[in-house]
Parts: sequence; structure tokens; C-alpha cells
Amino acid sequence: MSGGCGCGGGKGGSGGCGSSTQASAPAPADVVAPGAVQFEALAPEPAGTDEAPAQLIASSEQEWPIISVNAVSISPQALAQELQYHPAESREEALYQAARALVIRELLQQRIAELGLALQVGAGENEEEAATRLLLEREVQVPQCDEATCLRYYDNNRDRFHSAPLLAVRHILLECAPDDAEARVLARDQAETLLQRLEDVPGSFAELAVSYSACPSKAQGGSLGQISKGQTVPEFERQLFTLAPGLAGKPLESRYGWHVVSVDQRIEGQPLPYEAVSTAIRTQLQQGVWQKALVQYLQTLIGAADIRGIRLQGADSPLVQ
Repeated sequence: MSGGCGCGGGKGGSGGCGSSTQASAPAPADVVAPGAVQFEALAPEPAGTDEAPAQLIASSEQEWPIISVNAVSISPQALAQELQYHPAESREEALYQAARALVIRELLQQRIAELGLALQVGAGENEEEAATRLLLEREVQVPQCDEATCLRYYDNNRDRFHSAPLLAVRHILLECAPDDAEARVLARDQAETLLQRLEDVPGSFAELAVSYSACPSKAQGGSLGQISKGQTVPEFERQLFTLAPGLAGKPLESRYGWHVVSVDQRIEGQPLPYEAVSTAIRTQLQQGVWQKALVQYLQTLIGAADIRGIRLQGADSPLVQ
């Protein structure tokens, strides 16, 4: 194995082999939740029905549903290609999600053509992406979150705005492959044996780290220095930051093996002032407003369109010109 341990490193918490990934911005919310496909001959429901079930409509002889958007057909070839991007528990559910995505794409393309938008292709965009961006910039009007709204959110959620705790940590890594079940059992047994020895002889941590640990931090007696959030692999971090000072009562498992851990010091996080988090709050609130506005816009397009072969939730009001 590579010797990676998922810790924060061996020197002051730097140079660790594991790191947490940044969460990506949330995708726009679905127009309607995916549902089961019903393969039977049904007349299309009027667009904009709030209680319209999420269904595809096709005859039992058809492998692919017959879907059209304002008389423009969605081809089986397009459905087959789109299907790969929508993993689901069943083919019917995946097919519904793929069909819905293609219908929305076709609605956007038709609206772009109707408005005759002049393309301004940006870096890293193709023409379709650029046209869609211009359309949404033109037609999805999103109110900006003002200072009073952000302050109110901060006041109502103060417990969420604290700096992360800081831990001074030592560990002993009993390394084993994540897919080697037998080695995992043996490593855990060895970790529990080392815990018992440490309870009997508390001052022997550095000695045992040098003898047994597979982490480079063994050269410092197992010391990882000071660890903050984001410096370890997620599964190790989740367990580590719940620990009180002292020797952990049980081994911690990560993808790299089992860890015997001692928290030598824990410095709790401090409340963060509004000025330190105002930008993040505004970004979060604005993203939520954008998602709602986008869903409403798509529902308006759906409600104004003649969509056959799939039921989607649309708005009753016509698209404002």
C-alpha cells in the first residue's frame, strides 16, 4: 500500500495524505419528482395540472415512449443517449428523468429561437450553453438579497457560524486495504490490544507509535500536530471531531485502516462575527432564490407548451413576453 493514512500529516497538520473535497454548488431543483412509467394508451393531461403524476405515456408495443414538444419529436436515439446520464433504481425511472431533461432542453431551445437571441459565446462554452445562459439572464429575474435579509438569517442561525475546533492529535495507524475484510478484522483486534496497553501504561504512546504505526507521523511519536477541519479524509474527520480530550475509547476506522487516537488538546471554535460570514450568507441565500426562480420559469414554459407523451408540472399563467 501507499502509506497514506488519511490524517492531517506528520508535521503541524500539514502534508497529510487525505483531504476533504469542496462541495459543489447545488444543481437547480427538479421541476417534478421522478415517478414510475406507465405504459398504456392515455390522452395527455392538460398542462399545468398541479396533481399530474410524473408519468411517461406510451403504448405497450413501444420500447421507447413517443414524446413531442410543440410538435417537435424527441427521438428514441436521443432518449437512449441521454439515458446514460440518469442512473436510477429502475429503467423506468431513469427513462423518465432522461425524457424530462430532453423536454426541458427542447423548451429552452425553442424559446431561444423564438427570441432570436444573438450568441455571445464565452470561454469554455459551446453555442447551446451560451444561448441558454443568455436566455436565463434575460428571462429569469432574481431579486437580490438585501443586507437586512442577510442579517436576519445570521441572527436566526448563530449556532451555525462558528470557527472549527482545533485538535492536537496523536495516532497509531494499523494499515490495511479497504477491500481486505480479513486484514481489517486483524487490524482492529491489534488496535484494541494497543488501546489496552495504553490504558495500562499511558506514557507508552510514542513508543508504540514507533513500533506499530504505518503513518510517517510515527517519527514524531504519532503526533499529527494541530488538526482543523478539512485536513483529513471525511470518514476519519467525522469521528475525530466528536472526541473529547484524552485517549479515544475505541479505534477509529478510515479507508487506510484502524487508528488508535489520543486528543492531547481540544480548542473549541469561536462564534464568527457577521462581517466574516456575510458574503457566504448572501451567496447561499441568493442560490436558493435562483433555484426557486428557475423552477418557476421552467414550469411556466411547460404550462405554455403542448407536451405529449410525458406529464410534467407546469404553471397555469402564460409566459410573460
